[in-house]
Amino acid sequence: MCICVNCHYVDRCTTYHAVEHQHQQLHLTESPDFEAVEPTINVNIRQGDTSDIIEMEWDVVDCLSFSEEKGKWAKLRPGELVPT
Repeated sequence: MCICVNCHYVDRCTTYHAVEHQHQQLHLTESPDFEAVEPTINVNIRQGDTSDIIEMEWDVVDCLSFSEEKGKWAKLRPGELVPT
């Protein structure tokens, strides 16, 4: 799971903005202004239901800028499923 969903900076972060882009999700902001320090991103690659589809999942798993704010993403998008 991406730690960003519980980070104070999720709606301002350029790294999370890039992860949203990779997942083809709506952005929390179109103009992020916060640059994360040393984010670590895991990219999981797996074959989809058919052999010609490759699925990729991007998750930030560590970041020196991480500042915990539990439920931050959910507060910004009430009623939506939190990305896993």
